[in-house]
Amino acid sequence: MATDVESLLKEQRVAHLATVTPDGRPHVVPVVYAYEGSHFYIALDDKPKRTSPLKLQRVRNIQANPLASMLVDVYDENWARLVWVRADGVARILRRGKAHDRAIELLRSKYPQYRAMSIEPNPVIEIKVTRLVHWTARGADRAPGSSP
Repeated sequence: MATDVESLLKEQRVAHLATVTPDGRPHVVPVVYAYEGSHFYIALDDKPKRTSPLKLQRVRNIQANPLASMLVDVYDENWARLVWVRADGVARILRRGKAHDRAIELLRSKYPQYRAMSIEPNPVIEIKVTRLVHWTARGADRAPGSSP
């Protein structure tokens, strides 16, 4: 299943980013992302938001507690095709540098919308995966010793 998981993580268009607020409450938002190797990248882009990128709740949460999870799933009316992958990891905010530039390149390659946006000056969330857990309706596709 490893190659299927890798493909799923690279190909899906939307995921859900889970962080924890400074007072311990869960915070989940849908995000577009790029995945490479053991890293997720999420642009803090110019889509309409209520505040500036560095003041977003997800960024403040990561600054207070870098532990984060990404949930990537596939829903189908045929429940035999259901799949999900949860990636737990450590997040950081990239403001510039090689990792930031690579993230911008990956995001632009995956999403045509980013080719028309000036996202280079904006920070990027990077999540280094420390644990992957996955499940399919087809059966025991979880990694040994893992649980949903």
